[in-house]
Amino acid sequence: MSAGQAIEALAAAPRPNIVLIIADDLSASDLGVYGNKDVRTPELDRLAGKGLRWTNAFLTSTVCSASRASIVTSRYPHNTGAADLHVPLPAGLATLPGQLRKAGYWCGHAGKWHIGEHPKNDYDVVNIGHKKNGVGGVQRWIPLLRDRPKDKPFFLWLASYDAHRGWFPDAEGEPHDPDQLNLPEPLVDTPETRADLAAFYDEVQRLDRYVGKVVAELDRQGVLDETLILFISDNGRPFPRAKRWITDEGIRTPWILHWPEGLGSESGGVCHQLVSSIDIAPTFLALAGAKVPESMQGLSFLPQVKDPETKICDYVFAERNWQVETGHERTLRYKDWSYYRNAFPEHIHFGFVNATYDRYSYPSYVDLWRHYQEGGTLTEAQQSVFLQPRPKEQLFNRSDDPLELNDLANDPEHQDILLQLRKVMERWIEETGDTIPARERLTPDRHDRLTGERLFKGMHPGHGQYESAGDSKNAIKIDSPGPR
Repeated sequence: MSAGQAIEALAAAPRPNIVLIIADDLSASDLGVYGNKDVRTPELDRLAGKGLRWTNAFLTSTVCSASRASIVTSRYPHNTGAADLHVPLPAGLATLPGQLRKAGYWCGHAGKWHIGEHPKNDYDVVNIGHKKNGVGGVQRWIPLLRDRPKDKPFFLWLASYDAHRGWFPDAEGEPHDPDQLNLPEPLVDTPETRADLAAFYDEVQRLDRYVGKVVAELDRQGVLDETLILFISDNGRPFPRAKRWITDEGIRTPWILHWPEGLGSESGGVCHQLVSSIDIAPTFLALAGAKVPESMQGLSFLPQVKDPETKICDYVFAERNWQVETGHERTLRYKDWSYYRNAFPEHIHFGFVNATYDRYSYPSYVDLWRHYQEGGTLTEAQQSVFLQPRPKEQLFNRSDDPLELNDLANDPEHQDILLQLRKVMERWIEETGDTIPARERLTPDRHDRLTGERLFKGMHPGHGQYESAGDSKNAIKIDSPGPR
């Protein structure tokens, strides 16, 4: 049987149940199966060992609401009308659960929401709010699974609050020992920062345990083999140079697929090919026998499920827009290359509100800021956090430079690849209707960049009052995915 025939057979097989589990603020490198030797994630490690995991899976945004809006619609953030943080998804866009319901699936949601009122109508059941879902956002996962109708295939969107700040202790698990941790760059080695990282790992541990409970409940119901589980995150860990950054630590997501009936002999495999979070919806719809709407910009990654060596695209793209502070950055990944473009390079990236404003002060940010202010010796990664102005354009080879610290954009030996990726980026910007708002129309900073003082009330000053990426070209009406 050829690869094409195998994929056709997979799509024509009995429709699987589908469970999408989304962590909040988790980088791929925060799981044991991705090489982290400190965090305890036995359930996810076991899931990957019996399934398939991707090492080059990327999100389209560096923050939660824009990322989730992109996943549920299979559209880039500037094409959703919700590119800025805390902006609700507008009405009228086709969504993954909406299309699955049309195809006969029962659709349920439990946990974090963060995308506005309109998509709620695309589910049969929506459980949101801390009272229902608990501090980790996981308390309604198992009840939702038990209460589902038994005469329909089902789709569950299970979204945790873990591991978003602020921290809540894991009452059922052993705390991680701060003194035993290896600190990721660019953190500084202080007792406070170590305790901060340990508390983060405790939340990851709780999330991991509940993933195991979902697997156990599916097994108890006798539907585990016919259920596809996909575990991802919405953006990187909530620490410097990860969340709100378009580095690998900010947008490279864990991507673990468990599906006994579909994977067969591929269990325990690894896919190193590129895949994007906009590819989730088209894949699930293909398995459900549903038509993929023209509005969805992603591709099905089913070919990689049958053969992890299969390349479905050459490029993946991500963006950073207003995220409490003004910003407009774009990146693409191609093979081992990362290409970056920054429309406002004068802005420092540190995120001062996390270190200077009492309500949002986090130890790892405070300690790094103090270390910088006091003239301590900085590593390359720490220096990159405080770089100002930043380059308008950057190029990195991720195979030689996984932390993306050696900028090759001005290296004469790499001008050919720089020119190639620059042209690809310009084509993507043009074909998808991406735009850079005029400075006088930009959404303002929510806090003073140096003092952390709150400048306006609310989470966002008001969508429509200012201009977001794509607005001037009405990108919400543009369906072209650009180059892939």
